[in-house]
Amino acid sequence: QVQLVESGGGLVQAGGSLRLSCVASGRTFSSYGLGWFRQAPGKEREFAAAINWSGSITWYADSVKGRFAISRDNAKNTVYLQMNSLKPEDTAVYYCAVALRAYGREAHDFASWGQGTQVTVSS
Repeated sequence: QVQLVESGGGLVQAGGSLRLSCVASGRTFSSYGLGWFRQAPGKEREFAAAINWSGSITWYADSVKGRFAISRDNAKNTVYLQMNSLKPEDTAVYYCAVALRAYGREAHDFASWGQGTQVTVSS
């Protein structure tokens, strides 16, 4: 079983940047892919970005492509989400999760969810 803990959220002005971190424990970190999802109030959880076990393959939602970058450091058991050019519509709770298959984009393609970290972008 994998335990995930997110951090790095906060309040930022539109156009600003934040970097989220997700630290994993449990299974060997380099044996699985990871993804980031987000959920705004009153909306369903939506896919943002994901990365394979080695970091050689990444995939993104169209809404964040070119602005967000996912990466991982297997020596630190950590996956990151660098968020640039933030918009008010990026406001949400951000979650990381273990990828059950490559190129998954639905919540059921992921498991072992963290508790989330709040990101608020002011206009």
